[in-house]
Amino acid sequence: MHIGIIVDGNRRYAKKAGKKSWDGHREGAKRIEDLFNWCLELKVKELTLYCFSIENFNRESKEVKFLMQLFKREFKKLGNDARVRKNKIKIRFIGDRKKLDKELQNIMKEVEEKTKDYNNFIVNFAVAYSGKQEILSAIKKLVKTKKEINESNFENCLWLKENPDFIIRTSGEKRTSNFLPWQSAYSEWIFLDKMWPEMTKQDLKKAIQEFNKRERRFGK
Repeated sequence: MHIGIIVDGNRRYAKKAGKKSWDGHREGAKRIEDLFNWCLELKVKELTLYCFSIENFNRESKEVKFLMQLFKREFKKLGNDARVRKNKIKIRFIGDRKKLDKELQNIMKEVEEKTKDYNNFIVNFAVAYSGKQEILSAIKKLVKTKKEINESNFENCLWLKENPDFIIRTSGEKRTSNFLPWQSAYSEWIFLDKMWPEMTKQDLKKAIQEFNKRERRFGK
């Protein structure tokens, strides 16, 4: 089972609690730590998290700077997390890394290198990600290979090769926000009326139960 999650609502969560937006992002990071444990317990095989889009760079510079520092700290922690080694968790990053500073790029590369041989559970972080840009990048890459243009060759050029079975979006918003447009062509969608820091293990269980009730026809 491959689950995608759009981790949305950190700032609104903070505003509702009378806190600063930074506090919402910190709480969101803590919830991702919890999510790892829930997914391991529920035998999820792959997880793709939409953490920061290319469009998010248009936010206030102070907020963007804070988020970049948060990513550096949290990704460093992942590289030394005992759970990652014990459970053989492969960590990958998808997105346009050139838009990130060198320090963050190096941290991401180091974490990927440390976990490249693990395969019990895969976690993909979408950072500086845009589905449209991923498709454009794949087209350019495929044209350079001079291979036949077909679905298989195209998918091999994408940042993420696997397709999520279903995608959860938190915060009550009901749009896809440029997240995995190619890979989610036949994914089921579940929209949760909770901000990301409010999501619980029970919410994840209910989402899995809801997915298991659905009949997937794949156009048939």
